[in-house]
Amino acid sequence: MLAQLVSRLRSGRPGRGTGRAPQIHPSAYVDPPVEIGAGTRIWHFCHVLPHARIGCDCVLGQNVMVGSGVVIGDRCKIQNNVSLYTGVTLEDGVFCGPSCVFTNVVNPRAEIERKTEFRATLVRRGATIGANATIVCGVELGAYCFVAAGAVVTRPVAAHALVAGVPARRIGWMSHAGLRLGPDLVCPFEGRRYRETGPDRLEAVP
Repeated sequence: MLAQLVSRLRSGRPGRGTGRAPQIHPSAYVDPPVEIGAGTRIWHFCHVLPHARIGCDCVLGQNVMVGSGVVIGDRCKIQNNVSLYTGVTLEDGVFCGPSCVFTNVVNPRAEIERKTEFRATLVRRGATIGANATIVCGVELGAYCFVAAGAVVTRPVAAHALVAGVPARRIGWMSHAGLRLGPDLVCPFEGRRYRETGPDRLEAVP
C-alpha cells in the first residue's frame, strides 16, 4: 500500500482536484523539490521540507510542518500546529486534529544524535486523530480508527477502533462515517453493518 501511494504521487496521477493548481499562502515556505497534488491548499506559516509528497485536495492549516520524506495521501486534512516528522506516512482521507503530536524517536536526548534511529509511523486510510493526541513513533493506526483528543498512542491501533486515555486503549468501535457503533454494530448515519471477527477486529458486512 505504501509503495503504491508513493508511486502514485511520483507519477502525478490526478485526484479529484484535477485541473486546479495547489494554493500556497505567501507566508508559507515550500522548499523544493516537493510534490504537491492538484487542489491542495497550504495556509499561513506552513513549512514543507524537501522531498515531501502531498496528494490532491489536502488542506494544511496554519503553522503545519511537513518533514523531509513525509508522504501524505489525497484528501487529508491537517489542522493547525501539527508537525509531521520524517518517517510519518498518511494514507488517503486522514484527519489530524489541532496540535496533535507525532514523534520519530522513542528515547530522545538533546545531547545524543539519533537520526539513524527514526521509526516509521503509518496512518491508514480514513483515520482520525483528535486534538492534542500524541502518536509515539513505530506504530500503525488502522483504517478508519479514531484516536480521542488527548490520547497517547503507544501501540498499534486496530481498524475502526475508538481509543482513548493514557496510554490509549480501545473503548469502542467507529464506523466509516465517524460515528460510534452501538451493540448492534450498525452505523446510525449510513446504516452500514459491521461484525466482530476477533477480539480486536471489526469488518464491514459485505
